[in-house]
Amino acid sequence: MIDFQHKLPALNIEERHNGTYNNMEWGFPSVLTTTDSKLGCFIRALRNSIKDETNVMFMDNKVLYCLKPWIRDHVHILKAAKHFEHELLSFYDFIVENQREDGQFYELIKQYDDYHWKMVNDDCYKMYEEDNIALVRLELEADIEYLVVEGAMYIYHVFGDNEWLKKTLPALEKGIEYMLSSEKRFDKEHGLVKRNFTIDTWDFTYKVNNAIDRRIHKDSPMSIMHGDNSGVYQAMNQLAWFNRRLHNEEKALYWEKKAEILRENIFKHLWNGTHFIHQLHLNHSGADDNENVRLSLSNTYDMNRGLMTTEQCRKVIEEYMRRKGTTKFFAEWFSIDPPYENGFCGYELGRYVNGAISPFTAGELAKAAFNNGYEDYGWDIISRFMKLVERDGVPFFLYDIDSKPQPEGGPSAWGSAAFLSAIDEGLAGIVDLDVNYSEMKFSPKFVVTHYEELRYITGYHVNKTVIDVKFIIKENGMRYDLSTPSKRIDAHILLPKGKTCSKLLLNGKETAFTLSSVCESNYVDLTINNNCDKTLSFEILF
Repeated sequence: MIDFQHKLPALNIEERHNGTYNNMEWGFPSVLTTTDSKLGCFIRALRNSIKDETNVMFMDNKVLYCLKPWIRDHVHILKAAKHFEHELLSFYDFIVENQREDGQFYELIKQYDDYHWKMVNDDCYKMYEEDNIALVRLELEADIEYLVVEGAMYIYHVFGDNEWLKKTLPALEKGIEYMLSSEKRFDKEHGLVKRNFTIDTWDFTYKVNNAIDRRIHKDSPMSIMHGDNSGVYQAMNQLAWFNRRLHNEEKALYWEKKAEILRENIFKHLWNGTHFIHQLHLNHSGADDNENVRLSLSNTYDMNRGLMTTEQCRKVIEEYMRRKGTTKFFAEWFSIDPPYENGFCGYELGRYVNGAISPFTAGELAKAAFNNGYEDYGWDIISRFMKLVERDGVPFFLYDIDSKPQPEGGPSAWGSAAFLSAIDEGLAGIVDLDVNYSEMKFSPKFVVTHYEELRYITGYHVNKTVIDVKFIIKENGMRYDLSTPSKRIDAHILLPKGKTCSKLLLNGKETAFTLSSVCESNYVDLTINNNCDKTLSFEILF
C-alpha cells in the first residue's frame, strides 16, 4: 500500500518553505507540492498575466468581455482562460453575430483614431460612431475563420449547450466554406489555403512601404503557409465533431472527407521530411532562398491540431532539439529560424517576429513534446521558462536573442496560455473529451519532474467542475488519486524510466492493464467506466 505522506496545501514541510501565504498559488489550474512552491507560483504568474490583460468594451449598447479585443488573441488565450474566467461568451458571440455575408468574420475592435480601419477597404470595417469604435477585418489575415471554430470548441467543452451550438454552427461552417472557395483565400492548383507573403501567421507583408496596408491586391505576392492549413484541417474535424453532437452524421462525414483531402495536400506540398517549410510562394520568388529550411512558429501548433502522426511530430521536435544545440540564441523557441537577414517590413534580425524568441512557440512545443514521447524535453522547456519568469517577475510577449524581454508588440497572455495548456494537457495530461469532463483522458507525466508528492487541480470554475489529482512516488511504486465527475476515463500513465508495472491496484483491487510505449517512454493503460466512484485510486507497483 502506497500512502500519501503530507496534507496539501501546507506552508512549511520538513523545515522547507513550501506554500505561499493565503495559498495564492491555488486556482484553476494550480499545483501544490512538498518540495517547493516554484511550479505553483509559476502557474499563478501565468494566470495573472492573462487576468491583467483582459478588456471590457462598451459598444453597440453591449458590454463585451474580451481576453483581448482581437479574436485571434482571444481564442489563443481562451485555451487556458476557459478554466478560470467566468464570462466566455459576449465577445465571441458578438464576432459571430457580425459575420459578413460572404462568410468572413471581423476580428478586432479599435477606437476610431487607432487607424486599423484605414489599412483596409470599406467592406472590411464597420463603424460604431456613437461609441467611437471600429470593428475591423484585416483582409490579408488567413487564420480568423478557423480560430473562430477553435473558440467554439473551448466554449462548448465548458457549457455543452446544444441550443447555442445549433445557433452558432451554421456561421462556423459558412466561414470555413468561404476559406475553401474564395479566390483570395484558396489556391485551387495546390488545394491549399493561401495568404499574402507574411512571417508565418502575422499581419504585415515583406515590403516596408506596405507596413500599413493590410489589403489583398490583384498583384499581391501570395504564398501558402502551413499553419493556416493545419488550422483549417483542425476546424474541419471540429465541425465534424459538432455535427455528430447534433446527430448530423452526413455532414460530419462531409467535413472529415474534406479534412483528409486537405491533409494530403499539406504533406504533398509543404512537408520537407523534418518540418513544414515556411512559405510556398505562388506568384513571386520570396525574399531569399531559405524558405525550404526555415522553421516557423506554426510548426509547434501543427503538432497539436491532430494533423500529424507521432512519428512526424517527433521529427519536428527533434529539429527543434537539434537547433537548440547549434543556435547562438538563448533558446530554440524561434518565431522564425533563420530570420530574414535583410529585415522584414522594417524589423531587423531578432526583432519582433523576425527571429525573436517566443513563449507561445515554447508552450506549444512543450505540449507536443509531452504527448509524443519527449516528456523530459517538455519539462525542460517549462523549467527554463519558469526561470525567466522568476527572474523578471512576469512573462513577456517576446524575448531578445540574449533573453532580454521585448515587452512591445503583443500580449504576454498569449504565451502564458500556451504554457498553461502545456502543463494542463501535457504534464498533468488532463484532457476533456466530452463536456464538463464527463469523459476525460488521464495521462499524467509528473514522474519527469523532481517532485515526489504533489496535488494538481484543474476544471472549469464557471461550472464548479473540479478535477483533483494527488500524486506520490516511492521506491516500490507510485500512486495517483483522481477525483473527477467523469463517467469514462482513458488512463495512459507514464512510468519512470527503467521501471515497469508489475501490478495495478484500482481502489485497492488488483486490475488488468496493458503496457504501451511511445518510442522509449512506457505507459500503463486502462479504460474505466466510472458510474459510482467519484475518487479513483491508481496504485502502480514496480
